[in-house]
This record gives sequence, structure tokens and C-alpha cells, in this order.
Amino acid sequence: MPATLRDVLLRPVVTEKSTDQMGKNNKYTFYVAPDANRTEVKQAVEKLFKVTVLKVNVIRGEGKRKRLGRYEGKRPDWKKAVVTLKPGDRIGIFEGV
Repeated sequence: MPATLRDVLLRPVVTEKSTDQMGKNNKYTFYVAPDANRTEVKQAVEKLFKVTVLKVNVIRGEGKRKRLGRYEGKRPDWKKAVVTLKPGDRIGIFEGV
């Protein structure tokens, strides 16, 4: 379990698809802590950005295996959350992206 609200949200995801969803569907995407659950993500977004969250969808991804010559490694596993906000609510850090 993450220690604080800022430990839950790691960074925003800024891609063409996520930017398109911001404008059309009022959905914002974040990389979140691997042990965070939907309730923690919802509370973190609502308290940090002062918005109302309607829905949280969570995606878990497994890190890819990589090789460099005879050395083999693995990228870290990740977790992503797509947060749907109430119509009219906006998150300021995404404005102008």
C-alpha cells in the first residue's frame, strides 16, 4: 500500500490516444503504483486535483524481456489507470498538451 497520495500517481500518460480521450470523453490516464487499487487511485485524483471521479479503469502490464548480447534482463511491470471525470471538470496539468 502506498504511503501517501502522491505515491499512488506516478506520472501522467501523454500519448495521442490519451490526449484524444481527454478532449472527447473527459478521461485522463496515469501510471500508478503497482500495488494501488481503484479506490486509492480515485481518492488520490479527487484530493490532489479537486475534481469528481466517476469511474476508474485499471490496466496491468508485464515488462518486456530484453537482451543485449548474452545478457538478459526484464523491464519493470507497470500499472496504468484511466480516470473518467464528471462533465465540466478538468485537470490543469494536462492543459496545453
